[in-house]
Amino acid sequence: MKVGLLWYDDDPGRDLAEKIGRAARRYRQKFGASPNVCYVHPSALSDNGKVQKVGEVRVSSKPSVLRHHFWVGREEKRRRRGTMKSRRG
Repeated sequence: MKVGLLWYDDDPGRDLAEKIGRAARRYRQKFGASPNVCYVHPSALSDNGKVQKVGEVRVSSKPSVLRHHFWVGREEKRRRRGTMKSRRG
C-alpha cells in the first residue's frame, strides 16, 4: 500500500463492518478511489485472525496496528518477475 488512511473508532455501539465502512467512505472522499484493504489489530477479528471481507475491502490483521484503529488503502497486485519468458522452439 503506497497511500493509506488511518481511522480511529472505539464506539462500542458500532460493529466491525460499520467501522470499516465509515473508514472506507472517508478514504473515497479524500482520495477519490475505493480502498480494497483494511488492516486492523488482531483482537478486532473474531475468527482467530482469519481474513474477512467487508464489501470489496479485504480485512486482515496486523499486530502493528493499534486497537480501535483501521488502516485502509489500496493494494495493487504485484507483477511477478520472470513470468513472461519467451519460448524458443
